[in-house]
Amino acid sequence: MKLPVHIQFQGLAPSPALEESARTHAQKLELMAGDLMACRVHIDQTQKHQQQGRPFEVRIDLTLPGQELVVNHVQNEDVYVALRDAFDSMKRQLEDVVRKRRGQKKLHVQPLHGEVVRLDDSGGFGFIRTPSGDEYYFSRDNLADTPFEHMQTGVAVQFIPDLGREGLQARRVGSGKHRFG
Repeated sequence: MKLPVHIQFQGLAPSPALEESARTHAQKLELMAGDLMACRVHIDQTQKHQQQGRPFEVRIDLTLPGQELVVNHVQNEDVYVALRDAFDSMKRQLEDVVRKRRGQKKLHVQPLHGEVVRLDDSGGFGFIRTPSGDEYYFSRDNLADTPFEHMQTGVAVQFIPDLGREGLQARRVGSGKHRFG
């Protein structure tokens, strides 16, 4: 980075391990946009609430030429989770900026329709066949609106297609009662 990552702690002692984690996350952002000018990370341990512990709050300010991106109020009781979530949110903002610079539009994947053709109850997975004959794997974790135990062969579903390590995979499998996109 042209300027170093500035890390500020409030309500907790500075932590070299936490600083290193923040710098590692910031370096990943720099790979996306090499013209980053500054990255400021503010980590605060907020006041104790009556029914909660003391959550950590992370704010990130990222400066680019002619633009500043901000992520704030990302909270979690685990400071590393709050830091990760804040940088994930910043990454999404930076991706949008880079995409706009390149003149690209965000593409929304259209859901496909198919029929459940095989289920493995003990393994918690199954396969969907589309009208074109392609088969997509799905697991119980990919179901959006129906518990795996209620799935049956022959049921019509819609899903978001994806390419997994093992081949075609269906994400967000549902009966169409929810929104995709």
